[in-house]
Formats: sequence, structure tokens, C-alpha cells
Amino acid sequence: MQIWTGTIATATLLGTAQLAAQPTYEATITRTDYNIPHITSETWSGIGYGVAYAYAQDNFCMLAEEFATVAGERSMHFGPEATSVLGFSDVDNLTSDTFFRGSIDLPTLRDGWSSQSAEAQQIVDGYVVGYNRYLTDTGPDALPEECRNASWVRRITRDDMLRLNEKQMLLASSLALAPGIATAAPPGAEQPADTAHIVLPDNEDLRFGSNGWAFGGDATGEQGGLLIGNPHFPWEGPSRFWQLHVTKPGEYDAMGVGLAGTPFVTLGFNKDVAWTHTVTAARHFTLYALTLSADDPTIYMVDGEPVAMTTRQVSIPMPDGAPAVERTLYSTRFGAVVTIPGTPIGWSETSAFAIQDANSGNQRAIDTWLRIGQAANVGEIESVVSETLGIPWVNTIAADREGNALHADITAVPGVSPEFIEQCSTPFSGLVAGMVTLLDGTRGECDWRTTSEDPLAGLLPASDQAARTRRDYVTNSNDSYWISNPRAPYRQLSPILGDFEDELSLRTRSNFIETEAAIASGPFDRDDAKILVFANRSLAAEMVVEPLLALCPQHPQYAEACEALSGWDRRFDIDSRGAYLFAAFWEKARSNSNLWQVAFDGSDPINTPRDLNETDGEALLMALGSAADEITAAGIALDAQWGEVQTRRAPGGEAIAIHGGPGTAGVLNMQIGREVDGGLTPRHGSSYIQIVTFDEDGPVADAILSYSQSTNPASPHYADQTQLYSRKEWHRLPFTPEEVAAAQQGEVTRISE
Repeated sequence: MQIWTGTIATATLLGTAQLAAQPTYEATITRTDYNIPHITSETWSGIGYGVAYAYAQDNFCMLAEEFATVAGERSMHFGPEATSVLGFSDVDNLTSDTFFRGSIDLPTLRDGWSSQSAEAQQIVDGYVVGYNRYLTDTGPDALPEECRNASWVRRITRDDMLRLNEKQMLLASSLALAPGIATAAPPGAEQPADTAHIVLPDNEDLRFGSNGWAFGGDATGEQGGLLIGNPHFPWEGPSRFWQLHVTKPGEYDAMGVGLAGTPFVTLGFNKDVAWTHTVTAARHFTLYALTLSADDPTIYMVDGEPVAMTTRQVSIPMPDGAPAVERTLYSTRFGAVVTIPGTPIGWSETSAFAIQDANSGNQRAIDTWLRIGQAANVGEIESVVSETLGIPWVNTIAADREGNALHADITAVPGVSPEFIEQCSTPFSGLVAGMVTLLDGTRGECDWRTTSEDPLAGLLPASDQAARTRRDYVTNSNDSYWISNPRAPYRQLSPILGDFEDELSLRTRSNFIETEAAIASGPFDRDDAKILVFANRSLAAEMVVEPLLALCPQHPQYAEACEALSGWDRRFDIDSRGAYLFAAFWEKARSNSNLWQVAFDGSDPINTPRDLNETDGEALLMALGSAADEITAAGIALDAQWGEVQTRRAPGGEAIAIHGGPGTAGVLNMQIGREVDGGLTPRHGSSYIQIVTFDEDGPVADAILSYSQSTNPASPHYADQTQLYSRKEWHRLPFTPEEVAAAQQGEVTRISE
């Protein structure tokens, strides 16, 4: 008996040692052309582990800085007065830190995290380990120059990922108003310096834009679905896309892109379906007008009863051992108190305003995108976004191999019907309706956020939002749900989802005009898609230039500008001469309320307004002359090639010509530039562009990442795809194991621990 007992004990000890030797995290990373990683693991935790390690190899410094941002540590490391981009604006670090330290509720996020799926938890926890593994392997003194031995580089925890996810969820809503939340103070209190310009999202000037198309079998000649993804995102910072291919054998196999800290594909394709996203016109927050107590501006009245605002004390550490800056943030049952300098939305002795955000605490997005990547058709994608309401602020556009095309404008939005908005309006609501949905904060019944523990409580159900599946096509360029195919406008829904039968942007109109022309010529195929997305036509130019030039002979003082404009091909290609002159002119002229002869007509939204109003011709030519003077003063020729004006600098100083132009001029391939010496450089616009079809073996995808994979200037992949984009060339993405093996570059990386 003792012999058997000893043998069993020995076997048990050996087995325990063998089990202990098995790695908890394991992944392989295979790189193909343009440094695209193909990450494979047998476990969900291994997926997160491998994705984080691969991302850190390409963009560690940028991600490390982002973790410092969401932790509210920028002032300590970079100084309180320095600025960074937060949401839509440049914001000083002190304001940024105040917002993140005061507005992100970690205890609540931790509680919410415990209710997420096991798969989501494993992926995110694996991401934390993978990021830290890269830092350990590399060491602080061997990191890229931008963050080598930097004080802000550190190991991360799950809390860092929770903060980062919360920031991404609020990107197109509360984050745009972050300075107004961080600096809100009652009358009589010390008012923080207003160093940030708050920009409310505007549909015509969206800085987070995009185009997306899904073509069904009727348009492709029953060749199955075809998808074009053309998101317009920043060229700098953590909202840049990064290409990846993630495989968990038998459960998940998707390729596409994600943002900084994204543990899997959020926009891309699998073997049966492809999807893309565009920023929706829906509003994801409401403002509440508060009536304050006559005795105390931090007490507000609800149903005739006084309610004290809650306060949160925030301490922001300063550099070099300086005393921390103390701030107080104020909140109500309707959310944080917010002010918008220069508008009536302020804090007085009698009134204040609060913001309630549908995406606050939205942790459902991780499971939503995980399930989208596993979908077999567009119907399953619609079901996922409808069940979870986890998509934060983007339309979902998808095509499948069966030839179905989906547009789902289904996101996390406040559960306010048209009747609710009308009943809870204030005398001031109509005056600001073009910017925000303003509700009455003096009545408890106007609080759409319920106290139920159901995370979907208070949100607008998918049945009251917009979704359609067609066999011809659907498309979106950031206008509202009501037209994604001009042959079948959608019924009127809640105003919270966007305008109905209102004027479309020129980019949306251009989209419909060019798409209809393309499908009218025969079955729509990949070549047609490439022409459509990179045609660089300007609808504004096609409507305006000829009648404008007809005015020139009467005003010889503008002859030089007119001559330069007359030689322009009406496109924003790199060899287009005069494009910069028109762009500068149009920026001055487009806001003229008397610009068109034919006003907008809801029954003909694609073709109205139109016809340049020439009765004010001298004012139009003055705008042209003013634009010409500014360009000449900058040392740029009026007929300079667009590719000489809009460039991206490669390491070593080489200027890479960038095609694409302003969306406000009706250019589908949108690029918004910031001024630099000698011209412009892109700051926002076409980023990851994919064209996906399906054959019997799987997806066939051509793609390009306009700004390339790496943010490290020392990397050979800092500008390699940018060169490709400049030449309008495409990269066929390897997807099957055989294709990946054939395209492999360098040795496979295997990591485990």
C-alpha cells in the first residue's frame, strides 16, 4: 500500500510540474509585406497577448503615451501648458488630466468589466501581458528614440485598458466637450483658464468622417458582395489604424485594422463577410438645462425639490516635484456639469447645463466587434449590433459572399423618441437644436437614463433605429440614416438619429452621383471600385468653376487667378494644377448663404441646391482674388501641382505627394491638411482603404494604409505604404495559410510565458 501511495504521489508531483510548465500565454506572429502581422493562438488570452506584442513592435511609443494620457499623467511628464489632441481639439495637458482623472470612474468600470464575456476578459488581460512582455524584452534603453528611457513609459494593468476603452467610446461625444467638463466652475469660484477651443461635431466638417459602400449581387452581376471601406481618420496619434490578421483556429479568423489598444479587428473581413464603419450623424449624448436654487448655484431643482450637485476632488501631479493642482468637478443626476465658452451654455447664478452620454461605461463594444469578426453573413452582423447596442458612434456597412449589402445605423444613443424630445424640450431647445439635443432638467421624467442594472436600459432600441439590407447597394458618407440609397429613402425616425429630409453634404451628393454612374455602366467590379474611391473629383468644382470663369472677363484685376483656375482639371490628383487655389477659394465662398440659385429640395436631395448665383459675381471673384493673394504670399505658385502642395515627409526629408482633397468641396477621397512650410501635410483623411470580394477559396482583398504601419521614423515601414498610396497602387492581402506562408517576410516570432 505504501508503494502505491508513493507512486501516485510521485506521479502527481510530476504531473503538477508538467502542468506548471505549460505557458499561460502563447502566440505566433508572422509578418508579410509592409510588415502586416498575422497573429495566431489557440487561446483568447494568447490572441490579446500576440496582438499587443506585435502592435508594440510597430507603435510602442505612441501607445505608451496614450496610457499616460488616459491615466491623467500628461502634466507630470510633459508639462501642464503643453497641448495634445483630445477629441476634436488641441487641449492643454492640465485640462486633459483633469478630465480623465475626474470623469473616468474606475470602480464602476471594474464592476462593468466583471459582466463581460470570458472571451473578452481573456483577450484584454492577454493584451496587458503582451504589452508588458514587449517592454521587458526590449528594455527602456532600447526603445525607439521618441520614448527611450522616458519617465512616462511603464508597465500597464487592466485599469489602463479600461480607461483606454472608455476614452475610445466617448471619442465622438463627451470627449469633444471634455474642456467644458474639466473647467466648469460655479459663479464666484475661481475659474480655470480657458485654454481650449471646444468644437461640437458638425456633419459638414466632420474631422472623423468616412465613406463606405456595400454592393450586392444585383450590382455586381450576381458575383457576390463587394465592399469598399474608406474611413477618414487622423494621420497622427492613437486614432491611427493599424493592420492585423488574427486567427484562433476554428473560432475566429479575421483581417483588417484596429486602433491603438484594440485587441482584434474592428474593421475588416473574414472568409464570408466584409464590413466597414463611418461616423454616424446620430447624437450620443443629450444636454440638460438646469434651474438652480436662488440660495446656492451648486443646488439644482428637480420636480420642485432641491438636489445638491455631487463633487469630485481631483489632484493632478505636476512635474519636478511641484505641488499638485487641485480641481473640483461637479456632477448631477443628469451627468457632469459642462460649459461651452462663447455660447449661452454656461453656468450662471440661475442656470447650468449637464451632459448625459449614452456611451459612458459602454464595455459591450469588445464583445460586439468580436462577434462581428465571427459572422457568416450580414444578417448575423445586424443581429449582433442590434442585440448589444455596443457600437459606440459609427454606422456599420457590410457585404457578404451571398450578395447581400447592409447599412445599419444602430449605435448606443439616448432612448429619446420624437415625442419624448418634444415633451421634454425647453424654450431654449429649438435655438440650439442644430447643435445639440437639449432637455428639461427640472423634471425627473425627462431623465432617459434609468436606474435599472440592465446596460441597455435607457438606450434607443435597435427597432427604433435604421437598418436595411439590399441587393443593389448601400452607402454612407456621414450624413444621416435617411438616405443610404436614393431609390429608397428611410422613414422618419427620432431626431437624435440625425436630420430627416435635410440638405446633404457635397461629399454625400458626390458619392451618390458617382456611384449611380458607376453601376449604370454594367456589373460593378474591383476595377470600378478602385476608380470610384480614388477618382478625386470635386463636385463643387464641377458646379462652380465654369460659371465663375465666365465672370472673369468683366474683372481683369483677377486675370492671373482666373487663368490658373482655368487650367485645372477639377480633380485633386497629384498632378492637378490649380487645385490649391480652388480649395482656398471654396473655403471662403462655401458659407455664402446666397451661393445657389436653386435652393435645396427634399424631393431632389442629390441635385439640390445647385446653379451658382452669379448676381453676386464680384464678391465671388473677390474671394478668388483673396485666396490667390494668400497662396502667393506663402510662396506657392497659383498653378502648382497638388502633389507639390500636399505632401507627407518621409524620413530623410523626401516629400511624398498625397492625392485627395477637402470633403467640403465634394471630394470623396477626403484629405484635410494642416499648413506647413511650402504647403500642406495631411492631418486627417483617407486612411485604411479596403476593397473586398469573395471567391470559392475565401476573401479577395486589395488594401492600402495611407500612412503606413509604424509611427517610428526609424522603421522601414514608416512610409512604405504611403509611397504606394501616392501612386494609387494596391496591395493584395494574404489571408489563407498558404498565402501567408508564401508572403512571409523574415522569421516567425513565437512568444510564450
